[in-house]
Amino acid sequence: MKVGLYSITYLGVWYDGPALTFKECIKTAADMGFDGVELDGKRPHGNPMDLDDRARKEIREELDKHGMELPAVASNNDFSSPVPELRECQLLMVREQAKLAADLGAKVLRLFGAWPGLTFRDGIGLYDEARQGWENTFPTIPRRTRYRFIRDCLKEAAKFGEEYGVTMALQNHSPIIRHYQDVLDLVREVDSPWLKVCLDGPMLIHQNDEWVCAAGLATRDLQVHSHFGGEFERDAAGVVQLRNLGLEREPINYPTFLRAMKEIGYEGYFCFEFCHPAEDENKNIMGIDFIHEQTALALEYLRCQIAAVEAEASNGQAQQQKASSVA
Repeated sequence: MKVGLYSITYLGVWYDGPALTFKECIKTAADMGFDGVELDGKRPHGNPMDLDDRARKEIREELDKHGMELPAVASNNDFSSPVPELRECQLLMVREQAKLAADLGAKVLRLFGAWPGLTFRDGIGLYDEARQGWENTFPTIPRRTRYRFIRDCLKEAAKFGEEYGVTMALQNHSPIIRHYQDVLDLVREVDSPWLKVCLDGPMLIHQNDEWVCAAGLATRDLQVHSHFGGEFERDAAGVVQLRNLGLEREPINYPTFLRAMKEIGYEGYFCFEFCHPAEDENKNIMGIDFIHEQTALALEYLRCQIAAVEAEASNGQAQQQKASSVA
């Protein structure tokens, strides 16, 4: 299992300061010790219409220069609109992003079912305004109808994946998608080898061991990409731990999620994303140094968690072999 950096972290929308260029993201990730970088498929990093053949060649050269992989391109699409013209615009964007992924050597294009987007206030990204606007638009359209719009668009997107040799990966992200079963239902209804799953631990609606394990095991060979997030700090012993952000939700159950990924044989990426306003205890927006710190801590945290799961699995295998030899 590999650890990557999702470039949304340095998009310049969560902290006080400018965005890094994608080339700077590659160097930053390499210097910190990540295995690869996921490209966010929008401005300022990865909007296909901003990247001509020369720019794409330069990105490939920069990845090679630093020995980095590009595991995925991330789309920020919304297939749920009842307006055909809007769905068609989204499909066109996804097709262009699939071509971009192929040109850059990425094997996966991450998709949403629906996505309200962001708005900005004083240069900082906000979710609430866009989400409220999305929910208030076409309130008479039933969820099931929007689900069908998503499914039909995913069928077309899977064909783009086949065209360019890029696997589409549907993330368990709201709205419309409520939980991991919805993702699996959509993927199975589309029934294409070019549409698979991006199951993210932080997006699971419950974090108890039973739910997390069930979700992870259910994906099996459909799981091709994943993300992780949160904020981190060192405890008194110097060990990196998840920080309690007081968001009235269960702590992210990374140990159980990683065990499930190990059990299904997942060998892909977990890409770190810092994707919320970087605020201190007084709600002041932090600078890019805070993002650098959190990104480094996140890498250390997940590598330690993966190592623990690997060691646990190895010990279990050794005990089974010992028991078999005794028997």
